[in-house]
Amino acid sequence: MIKKLLVLIVLCMPMMAMGADANKKKSEEPVVHLTDEQIYQELKKLAMVFEIARENFVEEADEKKMLEGAMAGMLGALDPHSSYLPAEDFKEFNEKSHGEFGGLGIQVTSDRGAVRVIAPIDDTPAARAGIQAGDYVTHVDGDQVFDLTLNQVVKKMKGRPGTKVKLTIISDGQEPRDVTLKRAIIKVKSVKYEAKGDDEKIGYVRISEFGATTSKEIKEALTALEKKGVIGYVLDVRNNPGGYLTAAIDVADAFLDSGEIVSTRGKNKADIDRVYAKSGDMTNGKPVVVLINHGSASASEIVAGALQDNGRGLVMGSQSFGKGSVQQQKPLGDGTAIHITIARYYTPSGHSIQNEGITPDVEVLHSKVEVLEKKKSMYSEASFKNSLKNDMSKKNKDKAKKKDDDDAPAELSDAEKDALDYQLQRGMDMVRAMAKMASKKSTESVDDTAPDKSKALAEKKDVKNKDVKNKDDKSKDVKNKDEKSKDVKKK
Repeated sequence: MIKKLLVLIVLCMPMMAMGADANKKKSEEPVVHLTDEQIYQELKKLAMVFEIARENFVEEADEKKMLEGAMAGMLGALDPHSSYLPAEDFKEFNEKSHGEFGGLGIQVTSDRGAVRVIAPIDDTPAARAGIQAGDYVTHVDGDQVFDLTLNQVVKKMKGRPGTKVKLTIISDGQEPRDVTLKRAIIKVKSVKYEAKGDDEKIGYVRISEFGATTSKEIKEALTALEKKGVIGYVLDVRNNPGGYLTAAIDVADAFLDSGEIVSTRGKNKADIDRVYAKSGDMTNGKPVVVLINHGSASASEIVAGALQDNGRGLVMGSQSFGKGSVQQQKPLGDGTAIHITIARYYTPSGHSIQNEGITPDVEVLHSKVEVLEKKKSMYSEASFKNSLKNDMSKKNKDKAKKKDDDDAPAELSDAEKDALDYQLQRGMDMVRAMAKMASKKSTESVDDTAPDKSKALAEKKDVKNKDVKNKDDKSKDVKNKDEKSKDVKKK
């Protein structure tokens, strides 16, 4: 089986490389605009191809399938995110957008003829199977996907909850592997939150995707965490493939008191739509660290870019995905629809995310802590010749054996998972440091005003004393005058 899959990789990789070259050439070629007459001739040719294919194909032709394929191909020629949605796909998309759908919990995109994973959704069959952002899906139930559209591949992965599907996955630098997943109803609660840390509470907010309920959920989360008295926030949008633009705007707005959030620019470069934050930071200016990685795409990048460019949050992690385009859904009136890319979006500083992504302020790659010191050293008292033996050695060994038996591998607790999450730990450390710096700065500000207050009080006291002295001097003058007047009378 491995040998067969290795042969497949050899065959597939040149295809992908050729696709990359084709895309590069395509982007360098100037756009050719046709006249109305030329467009009419091309449409006549399309109709001619349809008629010839329908009449001459060896089997009974499915006209609807042929026409839908033509529309899908037309939109797919524009970019990877524009597509035609048949009635069934359009219905499933709407169900998914409202927080519950059937499938594997995996967000995918078309990448040079292959199907690439943008990110798995938290707590879904795909996430539990270890599928990661950047993986490629080459086969679904043994059928290769290179000659299928993205919608066709997604449809093959979906199915009745409880049924199984086998995916062949290629991860970077690894041999292909088969993963069997059980389909399930995917219930997406897009925002999870808790106060982490032992002594100082840190508000941890995880957003798995930007859906229809995200705006409401983020407000509930921040309100609850503020009541717990957290010192700062870690906003985790790692492996978040994006979602609604409006949800991303609302999330960024919750952390901002003012400033631009995002701008979108369509075909007409002069037509720029800017969105600004409303007054009212729900976190009261507390430190914010945003965690991103190469699975953070689209709406996630809008939030990270908005907080980064406004100086409101520190972005940590690795370079994000780089999807900086806006899609709009346009229903066609018969239960079908199209997704069409209508604009690019830009961060407040004018940076285009497309194909570049968000660069973190502090790069923290996904890592693990490795124990460098051995449990038992080769050099110790026990290594000396004729060293005295431990008379309790047998009992200690029995105790150690019992402890090893008791410590058999078990499912990790949430705290243990957090401890192994290197990026999260560094993010929490950064929030603690930022909170301490803010506290120190506030204290120094109060101390700086103290001498000014003392000086003002001293000056006020001096003025008062001078007034009293002047009054006394005046009294003396009056007394002297009276005495002089008496002397004159006597004379």
